[in-house]
Amino acid sequence: MWERTMNVFTASVLLSLGLGLFAATAGAADDGPTPQTVYSQTSNKASHSLLIDIAKAGPRLVAVGERGHILFSDDQGQSWTQARVPSRQLLTAVYFADAKHGWAVGHDAQILASSDGGATWSKQFEDPSRESPLLDVWFQDTRHGLAVGAYGSLFETTDGGAHWQDVAERLDNPDQYHLNGIAAVKDAGLFIVGEQGSMFRSRDAGQTWEHLDGPYEGSLFGAIGTARADTLLVYGLRGNLYRSSDFGSTWQAIALQGERGALEFGLASATLLEDGSLVLVGNGGSVLRSTDDGQSFSVFNRPDRIALSGVSGQADGQLILVGQGGARLATATGAARAQP
Repeated sequence: MWERTMNVFTASVLLSLGLGLFAATAGAADDGPTPQTVYSQTSNKASHSLLIDIAKAGPRLVAVGERGHILFSDDQGQSWTQARVPSRQLLTAVYFADAKHGWAVGHDAQILASSDGGATWSKQFEDPSRESPLLDVWFQDTRHGLAVGAYGSLFETTDGGAHWQDVAERLDNPDQYHLNGIAAVKDAGLFIVGEQGSMFRSRDAGQTWEHLDGPYEGSLFGAIGTARADTLLVYGLRGNLYRSSDFGSTWQAIALQGERGALEFGLASATLLEDGSLVLVGNGGSVLRSTDDGQSFSVFNRPDRIALSGVSGQADGQLILVGQGGARLATATGAARAQP
């Protein structure tokens, strides 16, 4: 069972980043106190370690990654402070419902929560017996949230995480395809993507789900709603990117051309900027930007070719990138800008 768990995490995060199996094993807890009392180790190099995801908590940035590392920045990524976190597992995703209340998920089906903008965290749920990671998390408000992951995992809370319930039976997913991403689509509902191109949509905040036949049979790593109603993008292996303007009923393939031809790097994460622009990042230092609601993208591959797994943006369009080697400041195109 663990072998297939390694496969999903490698497929959904590590292979897209070109990192092998290191990160999946690096998060294992050290010998010593019981898991309930083990905290991530403080390190002055934490901001340069593997970071998987980044989110905004009001004006603050919060990033998560290996060995239970959670970092926050109050100066738009110029400097980072390590949070106190009761975990040494690799954390795969983070989401904030408002400036104070956030959740992070990761290996051992862990779900962590913060009520102070990411400065401190508590453990709400874990189940090591599942031998599988949670890979994404979304909250409607500070009470209602959903987390998805390996083997078709789907958890729901209606009380801010005081209780989490396994609701995987709501999905028509008999093969237990791994679920890699969940996203809200404007004026439409929720969308989940995963292994072998699996897709599910919900029009009632996750109470019921419809299985969809998608345009691609390979792994999809994520989805993002655009600024327009009913419109979303899904993305995955080998630069595969698709756009739908009818909440997933029909799809258009988006061609991605880099300097050396068609982009074939895996795409790992996306963000919607304040001006409605979309930015996607992935392997090979790939940074994609769209100013026409996802109908077309400019493609930039950073010269360092560093693997990227998360992105956030500033009001002026400049970017904060996370991935292999930690957090980096970038221009609007993805090029490096001065570090402090």
